[in-house]
Amino acid sequence: MAKIRKILDPENCTMSLGDHLEELRARLILALLGLILGTIISLLFGTRILKFIEIPYDAAMRGRIKATEMPQIQKEMLSFVDAFFNILTGRLATDPNVAAVQLDAKLDAKQIEVLRSVSTQAVQTWVEQTYGAAADGPLPFERQLRSLGPAEAFVAYMKISLVSGLILTSPWVFYQIWAFIAAGLYPMERRYVYRAVPFSVALFIIGSLFFLFVIARYTLIFFLSFGDAVSVASDWTLQKYVSFVTILMLVFGVAFQTPIAVFILVRTGLVSIKTLRNYRKYVIVGLAFVSAVATPSPDPFSMLALLVPLYALYEIGIALSVFAEKKAKKKEQQAAQERGG
Repeated sequence: MAKIRKILDPENCTMSLGDHLEELRARLILALLGLILGTIISLLFGTRILKFIEIPYDAAMRGRIKATEMPQIQKEMLSFVDAFFNILTGRLATDPNVAAVQLDAKLDAKQIEVLRSVSTQAVQTWVEQTYGAAADGPLPFERQLRSLGPAEAFVAYMKISLVSGLILTSPWVFYQIWAFIAAGLYPMERRYVYRAVPFSVALFIIGSLFFLFVIARYTLIFFLSFGDAVSVASDWTLQKYVSFVTILMLVFGVAFQTPIAVFILVRTGLVSIKTLRNYRKYVIVGLAFVSAVATPSPDPFSMLALLVPLYALYEIGIALSVFAEKKAKKKEQQAAQERGG
């Protein structure tokens, strides 16, 4: 029990390599237990979470339908209606037998135009109701995500529950990660690490939601437009979509840790602010490589969508470090003045 207490409270201990491995094992077990609990909770709300994850897809597909498919379908159907009534008008005008036939209600040009107007309005209404879809209504069946295998929907459900559980328990998981890092630092350095935990959690959640609500929709629109450009139908499956979104949510969540990583590197003396500024061009190249590798699809839009925030966060980390350094120098000057006085 004393050994476990020593591992879980590394504030005042000197650890050997074996102790560090034991610390790593204990932290991983605790993080995994928290993740399992979060996954179980997420499983209870899996259906709602899945609908939440599908928001970018619904928005992108609804925009595509209204912008491209609905006008095209409406144009084709209206062309058919116009062609039908033009043929009818022409036949009535040229058929010599029309005048000889006694009809109870003979069609004339005015009645045909009324029928044409009513038919046109009916077509427009039907297309809008069928393909326009209300803002909170379901997509047309043929535009919903597909399941091509018996277990595909189940696998997607489990995957999204696992990722949701990770996001839900991210405060606990990040605490275990930072606590393990803190075990190898000096007491003066550990306080920066422990202070980083709430900011780390907040940035992880912000990064994940930033992708889901800002980047995902435009990424999907890009893929839909690219499919149109190369004449390829975009018929996506549920599992592929969930994998794409969840992976990038995690990537963006981890990428948003950049300011904290930069800040801790500077405050612990491992890297100077001058070095970070001088190596900006190399950092951009490195971040571009990371963005290309981290994104699951090798398209320039996803890469830039990750690269730009990464570099912005890198600059934010430098700015925070400069601010903290100025604040520390100011405190040192005040302390020196008090001692001199």
